[in-house]
Amino acid sequence: MSQSTPTRERIIDAAMQLFGENGYRGTSVAQIEKAAGLTPGAGGLYHHFRTKEAVLRAGIERHLARLDALRDIRRLLGDLGDLRAELTLSARYILAELDGEEELLRILVSEARSRPELVEVAVEQLVSTTYTEFAAWLRDRAELPAERATAVAAVGLGSLLSSRMLRSVLGVTSVGVDDETFVATWVEMMHALLAE
Repeated sequence: MSQSTPTRERIIDAAMQLFGENGYRGTSVAQIEKAAGLTPGAGGLYHHFRTKEAVLRAGIERHLARLDALRDIRRLLGDLGDLRAELTLSARYILAELDGEEELLRILVSEARSRPELVEVAVEQLVSTTYTEFAAWLRDRAELPAERATAVAAVGLGSLLSSRMLRSVLGVTSVGVDDETFVATWVEMMHALLAE
């Protein structure tokens, strides 16, 4: 990986925003250069990256590095002594992290067919590890059998992820449930599943 510089970071910022808005194919190198404050078409991007795809890879890697805390659910939550409070905290935190990664979600969805190998690695890091960690936390915290913890984690995290995918990727805002109501309902659902 190349050493980070302010220009390199500006290129990644600009590219990820443009990729999120226009897709990878719909974004030109000149557009990235212009948005990064470089002279469009002069090749400034190539002083920092070999290809446009290298910019995409660097952007995805940077986003995933920022999500380390999300993937370590057990360390994040600890034991507050109140399962409902822990579930509320986890739901709010995960939704906030997903909101912060809106452009990454859009890019992963838009590039799933044309760059499956790149998306597969990102999804494995982002989703699979998060599910595994959350299931382990549920297993330990609620003393669930491993299979049950995995199923509850899939339902719980799946609903949080789909709520943000509907909004950020599909633009669906008409579901009619605000975040506070959604989180409260999610906590009740999760608590009921854990109590069974």
